Amino acid sequence: MIEIKTILLAEDNPLDRELTIEALYEHNLANQVISVKDGVETMEYLNCEGQFKNRAKGNPAVLLLDIKMPRMDGIEVLEAIRRNDKLKALPVVMLTASREEPDLKKCYELGVNAYVVKPVDFKEFMEAVKHIGIFWAMLNEQPPTL
Repeated sequence: MIEIKTILLAEDNPLDRELTIEALYEHNLANQVISVKDGVETMEYLNCEGQFKNRAKGNPAVLLLDIKMPRMDGIEVLEAIRRNDKLKALPVVMLTASREEPDLKKCYELGVNAYVVKPVDFKEFMEAVKHIGIFWAMLNEQPPTL
């Protein structure tokens, strides 16, 4: 039996956040989706700080990360994750509306695991999230805890 794992979703747009969560749960792709609204909250969750200081230890199976967020954008989060010995092996998927080549290039330079542009069409968006969830939350083997 395949273990379904926790997914961390960093998304500031309430509609995109709701649709992503709905798609993951509709396809039974996560035991738990933790939703944060910006890069600062993402890092607080990953480092068990602030409102997340009492959460269970351990990293999520994958971080679905938007680029354009307030306070700390997705690229800054990715940089911080890859510099942190306890987080650097965390799978990160950019789930973003940005088709800008500099964003794509920078994310891959920083070691992103995948870069997915959010489809505008509702059905395509739901299908894209489904495929992301199947691979990262069900099929992919997580790295050992560092």
